[in-house]
Amino acid sequence: MALIHHTTLKPTKVELLAGWLPTRPWYHGSAAPELAKAGGFRLDDPAGEVGIEFMVVTEGSAAYLVPLTYRGAPLPGAEHALVGTMEHGVLGTRWAYDGCHDPVLTAGLLALIEGRAEAQAQSVTDTPDREVARSYAGAGPVPGLGAPVDTDESTEFAVPDGGLVLRLRLRRVLTAGSTAPDGAVGHVTGAWEQPDGTRSRGLFAALQAG
Repeated sequence: MALIHHTTLKPTKVELLAGWLPTRPWYHGSAAPELAKAGGFRLDDPAGEVGIEFMVVTEGSAAYLVPLTYRGAPLPGAEHALVGTMEHGVLGTRWAYDGCHDPVLTAGLLALIEGRAEAQAQSVTDTPDREVARSYAGAGPVPGLGAPVDTDESTEFAVPDGGLVLRLRLRRVLTAGSTAPDGAVGHVTGAWEQPDGTRSRGLFAALQAG
């Protein structure tokens, strides 16, 4: 169970992302974005060492899904995926990574899709997030994910083996009202807040053939 500390972060997560998002191929906003935290959820690391968060940020009417991991020491071999470091008021220096390159997050995402893990509220300890929905119709566990590849709208992972050729597509640019594509083996949907205060819901991730 992840313990949520209500304390200071310097820089804040949003400040950190404002400098990192413009370097991403799926980000289509301004070079100096004014971001707002708009939703998301957490997952628990079974080992209790790594913070796992799927954050939604908005810039104007555009919404982006940013999976992040927070570590107490650098992740070896993941220098290319480092978003930045923050000073946490309780935990000290935290290394924040693009979670698509962190095996703890990708394992947690598969566990969520398959129903072996439960989405947790972003800011409340030990509280399920009931706005997150998932489904899985596969015959068994997904054997794992290949290296992530960014596109102009998503991050995609090939499943490296197994009888059925599968691909996990994690939406980076969120679309209100979007649903899982026909034939999807599994998916995750969630909600976020628009700048005008209304709630939107859409597809976060889909596991599909191809």
